[in-house]
Amino acid sequence: MFTFLTFLIVLAIIFVVKGVIIVQQAEVVVVERLGKFHKILDSGFNWIIPILDAPRAIDWKVTQRGFDGASYTVIQKKTRIDLREAVYDFPRQNVITKDNVSISINALLYFQIVDPKSAVYEIQNLPEAIEKLTQTNLRNLVGQLDLDESLVSRDKINYELRAILDDATNKWGVKVNRVELQDIIPPKDIQTAMEKQMKAERDRRAAILEAEGEKKSAVLKAEGEKEAAINRAEGEKQSNILRAEGIAQARILEADGEKEAIQRIINALADKGQPDKYLIAMKYLETMKSITSGKDNKVVYMPYEATGILSSVDGIKQMFDSNK
Repeated sequence: MFTFLTFLIVLAIIFVVKGVIIVQQAEVVVVERLGKFHKILDSGFNWIIPILDAPRAIDWKVTQRGFDGASYTVIQKKTRIDLREAVYDFPRQNVITKDNVSISINALLYFQIVDPKSAVYEIQNLPEAIEKLTQTNLRNLVGQLDLDESLVSRDKINYELRAILDDATNKWGVKVNRVELQDIIPPKDIQTAMEKQMKAERDRRAAILEAEGEKKSAVLKAEGEKEAAINRAEGEKQSNILRAEGIAQARILEADGEKEAIQRIINALADKGQPDKYLIAMKYLETMKSITSGKDNKVVYMPYEATGILSSVDGIKQMFDSNK
């Protein structure tokens, strides 16, 4: 009797231990009853019937690093499904572009399980299925682009690949949030050619910038010389105008002075008669002064009409003598 009672107590303890399942936060457990889907256990304390109910194990592909530093891929059995966003680092693969250039690409995939039931029953190994799906679609997308387009179209490839994967994995209860291409590595000879091309392009741009600088410098210099010439011409113009105005005013003042002098002479000689002879004689004398040359004021040329000067002077003398 005591042995039977002890057996029942031990059986009850085992029954309780097997029937109690504590699920962590952001995790779920798929439970089957007699091999058929029964329910999903959420986080916290849960109770199942050990004999009838059992957690469903799923295959999960994981990458582990060994003691030698190398990475190994192994398949694990998991009874708990993580609902947090997961990141999957795909191994590097070679793809061929539209212009038949083989390039090496590796990608990162961020996904999240939103329907645990579909993730368990709709696909056998979810990570491996996502990996193969990503690799095949990545080959298709890159195969439609040239090498140059592939190197500059990461955002486009990421967007299109994410849309394809999200649509394809929807029935698996998975939400693909984003895809990131880490590296796009062309062959060594292509890299060397690209480096030469980039150097040539930089040299070309440097030459263009230098030529544009010299052009702008020459234009600015020519404009400066033009403005300087304009300013000089404008200055000379104003100077000539002022000089001409000065000469004109001087001539006007000289003419006014001469006019005043002549008028005074006429007024002074009005009562003596013949002031015109006096003026003519004075003009003859001024003319004689201008035709003399040399230090001794010798006359080098005497016109025929100069004899009239002597008669005019004599006339002036007679005019003054008659009025004494």
